[in-house]
Amino acid sequence: MHDLIRTVVSFVVVLGVLVFIHELGHYLAARWRGVKVETFSIGFGPPLLKWQDRAGTEWRVGPIPLGGFVKPHGFEGPDEATPEQKAAWEPGRTFHDKPVLSRAIIIMAGPVFNFLLAFVLFTILFATCGQPQVKNEVGSVAAGSPAATAGLKPGDVITAIGTQQTPSALSVQQAILGEPNQATVLHVKRGGEDVALPATIGVVPGGDAAKPAGQLGVTFATVAGKPVSLPMAVVDGGKATWSTTVQTVDGLWQIITGRHTARDLGGPLRIAQLSGQVAQYGIVSLLSFMALLSVNLGLINLFPVPILDGGRLVFYLAEAIRGRPVPKKIQELGFQAGFALIAGLFLFSTFNDLSSFGLFRWVASLAG
Repeated sequence: MHDLIRTVVSFVVVLGVLVFIHELGHYLAARWRGVKVETFSIGFGPPLLKWQDRAGTEWRVGPIPLGGFVKPHGFEGPDEATPEQKAAWEPGRTFHDKPVLSRAIIIMAGPVFNFLLAFVLFTILFATCGQPQVKNEVGSVAAGSPAATAGLKPGDVITAIGTQQTPSALSVQQAILGEPNQATVLHVKRGGEDVALPATIGVVPGGDAAKPAGQLGVTFATVAGKPVSLPMAVVDGGKATWSTTVQTVDGLWQIITGRHTARDLGGPLRIAQLSGQVAQYGIVSLLSFMALLSVNLGLINLFPVPILDGGRLVFYLAEAIRGRPVPKKIQELGFQAGFALIAGLFLFSTFNDLSSFGLFRWVASLAG
């Protein structure tokens, strides 16, 4: 029960902060560009709490913590609005009347704020705790893995794989990935002695059969870094945000190109599970996880899918080039297709989550 409570609370906090920062970007950009914001909601469904500020914005907290939204005044265009909505429009403060650049800035600000959040979190972590360093030292060995079969032990330092020198943990990982199903020799430093261990590299389960990736079955030890000065933390925070963005894009590209299986995609249930697991290691681990998720949320919203921010930006780019908005019929079809795509991905990722939790194996065992 304690683990369940921690998981639920961590998930609500993590997702709530990420969604709030994303929507705050839209909100502040709208106010900057002279657009009134009618509603700022965190969570969906009938509001549990709501209040109105002096600027006329209604703030809401909904019971379903899977997202949120900001509704600018006059977000619906003249072709979509009802007579009542048109009558309530305040001249000069509607979204649809603003130049295309202003509308694009308002939409772009949500993902930008997610990247800024990641940058701020990384900077704070590096300034207060330092950046963890991964050592070329085996931290743990998975039972039944190729590493366990070869006789690797925690504390071993892998100095070479075959004839390839491996001075770092990254070089070990790169060497292993390119040698699936290959017989080799692991050269290990153990207690000051050099040990040679014959091994056969395994294969990442569930990967592309045409392009398998190697797997050894070890995790590497990490050591806590030392806090750095604030200017250095700012530089390192920028580098960490950029490298996380590049790695995320590369991971998605590998799934798209078939180098990794789509079963690696996780959904809200996986995020909830990871939130609970990370939270048990303390606030530093939770903030690091939140920074990683914030980058992912920013990237996903920039995808050129009409229902997402990136899709709207594509329409605004086309409007800027053409000198007039994209026809409503095309926009409507795009939004319908985008909704179907996002709904399909949500269902697929949820299926993956339930599969990884063993639900279907459990149901099959009951049926058997």
